[in-house]
Amino acid sequence: MKKRQIRQRSIRRKKLRMVRRCGVVSTASSQKSITEPVKSVPLIAAETRAPEHRRQTAEKPVSTKQSTGRNKKPKWSMSQFKVVPEEGKSRFHDFRLPAGLMHGIADLNFKYCTPIQEKSLPDVMAGKDLIGKASTGTGKSAVFLIGIFSRLIREKQQKRINGTPRALIIAPTRELVIQIAKDARAIGKYLPLRVAEAYGGTDYERQLRGLRDRPVDILVATPGRLLDFSRKRVVQLNQAGIMVIDEADRMLDMGFIPDVRSIIHKTPNRNKRQTMMFSATLTEDVRRLASQWCVDPVSVETEAEQVAVETVTQIVYMTTRDEKYQLLYNIINSKDCDRVIVFTNMKRDGKRLNDRLRRDGINCTLLTGDVPQQKRTARLENFRSGKIKVMVATDVAGRGIHIDGISHVVNYTLPYEPEDYVHRIGRTGRAGAAGISISFADEESSFYLMDIEEYIGEALPCVVPGDELLKAVPKKK
Repeated sequence: MKKRQIRQRSIRRKKLRMVRRCGVVSTASSQKSITEPVKSVPLIAAETRAPEHRRQTAEKPVSTKQSTGRNKKPKWSMSQFKVVPEEGKSRFHDFRLPAGLMHGIADLNFKYCTPIQEKSLPDVMAGKDLIGKASTGTGKSAVFLIGIFSRLIREKQQKRINGTPRALIIAPTRELVIQIAKDARAIGKYLPLRVAEAYGGTDYERQLRGLRDRPVDILVATPGRLLDFSRKRVVQLNQAGIMVIDEADRMLDMGFIPDVRSIIHKTPNRNKRQTMMFSATLTEDVRRLASQWCVDPVSVETEAEQVAVETVTQIVYMTTRDEKYQLLYNIINSKDCDRVIVFTNMKRDGKRLNDRLRRDGINCTLLTGDVPQQKRTARLENFRSGKIKVMVATDVAGRGIHIDGISHVVNYTLPYEPEDYVHRIGRTGRAGAAGISISFADEESSFYLMDIEEYIGEALPCVVPGDELLKAVPKKK
């Protein structure tokens, strides 16, 4: 059979299949040629079906989206976030921030500036280098985040390249990096800027892909993981015109300064870069580093000890080693104790205390340096959300953990260093809120009291706990 005949037969078969599908002819007509006149079946059914189908379609209600378009929310304006001016206080309204940034600030209900914010924001927004001395919980993270967002929005944005941040924030611990990135996303919720983080311990591939495959405006990182990504060419720092070094004193203590130097050498020259350093203490070493990395920096200070004394009620209970546990148990079960962090100096002491509290029916969790990162993050979120009432921690939680609503901080063992005492009690009484700090001074810890009092410049009230706080712990059946 010739190719032409085969092609014609194929065409006829296709036409016949289409006629059958339309319901116009009976199956008996398949034996007839397509060119012959075809006797059709009665078309009453077909004719009645079509109008019925059209009628059903017409009876369907027209969706609101099709008729009126999408219901767009009214555009947010500053008039929706009214803050009454108060004498002696600065509002965020007074700094002429972009509307999208103010929208994020309004969602967080930030009304009046803290002292560090009031003193620092004008210079930060003007692009000046800055050295800030402030304890945790005073709102210093909002200073550099608001300054960074404000500058990036107002600057002309050039072509964005994957893994090339325009602003860099480095911090000593992964907990602090996670917290800063979370705060940045909350404040910049309505801005077209992307925040990414890089920290050690977990999520290596996820972090790598997030930087390699997408543009990033603000990068928050620990020094080690950042250098790793930089050596692999995943991150380029030559466009990081804004750099923030948070907890500079702790960077020194943890031996990160060589890594920080390597990072700074990869950023633009200090004359073309805005550099901000924040530290709880401004030692000579910190000032020396600032002179190397900054250009005519503005110095802003808020005393950590003054902040602690003004916002936190401090109590020291004189007790024995044997009475400490029942004292802690009764404090946790008191009416005004909503959420509490209990600090110990040693990991093994923290683990024993956590196990004992759990055996006695206290809903608690443990946070120490040897807990894997994923578990640490999950435990922090459970504590933050209120699912867990008590968190037993070592000084790994002393800095960089920002959780609102912590009513009590208990120093089950007083810290060896006075600076750690200030950082610990800074977990409560944050941003002007009231908080309570309770310390146990037993046969060993009482020797650290003198150094702490000298550091904060005030004598701590030492009292003997009453009988109500020394009740025996009920035995579980």
